[in-house]
Formats: sequence, structure tokens, C-alpha cells
Amino acid sequence: MALSERERQMLEEMEEAIRAEDPRFASQMNGAKRIVGTDRRRVVVGVVGALAGLGLVLLGINTSLWVGVAGFVLIVAAVALALAPTRGSSGIGVVTDDGSVKKKPARRPKGTTTGRGATTARAKGPKQGTFMERMEQRWEERRREGHG
Repeated sequence: MALSERERQMLEEMEEAIRAEDPRFASQMNGAKRIVGTDRRRVVVGVVGALAGLGLVLLGINTSLWVGVAGFVLIVAAVALALAPTRGSSGIGVVTDDGSVKKKPARRPKGTTTGRGATTARAKGPKQGTFMERMEQRWEERRREGHG
């Protein structure tokens, strides 16, 4: 059923309000139409592998426990292969003020030089404290920002 002109206008106004209020949410909703980084061939191989694994599980019920276990492992591996993103396409990005998503550049290995001649390890600076101490510091900062 088609929308009337007034309904379309109201829908567009609501979309604009959502984009203005929460650009990250709006960009996520725009990107939710397709799975990022999937490859049809990998999905087909994953489905075929999962079906073969299911066959092994059913065969393992009648024969040996180890055949069933191998079938289960094959199912898990096939599903992981099918759902894993491809190497070249990273779905990670930064949401800009206008709501669009800007892709993050690929990370450089530690010790490689940046454009200014400094290495990334030195440019980033030393880490302060253990992992848990840094997490506690972040938690305290968030609590202070949220409550006053």
C-alpha cells in the first residue's frame, strides 16, 4: 500500500529528526540492510559444510560417537567460515557529525613509521598501569561525567 504525500512528508521529517538527534543510530539503521563483508561463495561453502556436518552427526548416532563429534566440529567450522567477514572489508568505521560512516584506515604494525618519521609505538606513548587499572580509571571517569 502506497503512502500518501502527507504521510511521506511526515516520514521524511521523522527521519531527519532522528538523524539530527542520534546520527550513530541513523547510520546503523542505514547500514543494517546488508551484512557487511559477506561473500556468497563463503556462505555457500559454509552451508554445504554445515549440511555435511549434520549428515556426519546423524551417521554418528548410528555408528560411533567420534563420527558425530567430527560432524559437530564441521558444523561449527562451516558456520564460522560463512559468517566471518572477508579480510578486505572491515565494517568498522567512525560516525561523523552528519551521520555518515567514515571507514577507519587499516592499522599499522607496531614499530612502523608514521608520516612524520616517528614510530607508532613511540607516537602512542607508554601504557600506564595494568589492564584492570586502566579499566577502573575509565569507569571512574565515566561515573564522574555522568553524575556531575
